[in-house]
Amino acid sequence: MSDDPATDFGYQRVPRADKARRVRGVFDSVAGNYDLMNDLMSGGAHRLWKHFTLSLTGLRGGQRALDVAGGTGDLSAGMARQVGAQGLVVLTDINAAMLARGRDRLIDAGLVANVRCVQANAERLPFPDNSFDCITIGFGLRNVTDKDAALRSMARCLKPGGQLLVLEFSHPTAPGLKPLYDTYSFRVLPLLGRLVAGDEASYRYLAESIRMHPDQEKLLGMLKGAGLEGCRYHNLSGGIVAVHRGYKS
Repeated sequence: MSDDPATDFGYQRVPRADKARRVRGVFDSVAGNYDLMNDLMSGGAHRLWKHFTLSLTGLRGGQRALDVAGGTGDLSAGMARQVGAQGLVVLTDINAAMLARGRDRLIDAGLVANVRCVQANAERLPFPDNSFDCITIGFGLRNVTDKDAALRSMARCLKPGGQLLVLEFSHPTAPGLKPLYDTYSFRVLPLLGRLVAGDEASYRYLAESIRMHPDQEKLLGMLKGAGLEGCRYHNLSGGIVAVHRGYKS
């Protein structure tokens, strides 16, 4: 962990010990409208980003997968279908309200026999070493206080040869995209939050948290620093989103 007693919460600097509580408050607020807002904010593109991530898992029937900060369970549902009835998917989230939404959606989808839900902190995952063939974290890493600790924790839980997939908002790379994306993020997104979810502040934080998240190359270095090998990333939608991946030796 960094020696700095403060950390980023959007554009604010807050005590490190206070960030998890503040993030919990954001997601307590947005949980009820999370899926609707994802569709509205991305124009449905988040479904394509998650579909691409699932295409990279390499999971086979009977294997074990972990979805960290999995929220309402989109990646968990996809991996549950990939591993089949003889496999296991564990959905975790630090936020009880989001985890409850995920559990309910998985039940509605008939995916209960091979899925477990566990409230857990990504920095200190409560699973033995070498437990999972694939671990995903989708749009959750930027909300973690100690990202390096979370990456090390996930790497520890991977089986040798297992893969970590990090799906996250990133930094636009397509020419001319950044100013348009900034306008959308800081004007349209909070307005959608106010009109649809009745919560402008939480969606302003989400926009700010994206800007404060490490760019593609820095995050690539963090995966390598966590001891993963074969690390690389795929830019999606002009770099608005990236999927980073690495393997445990």
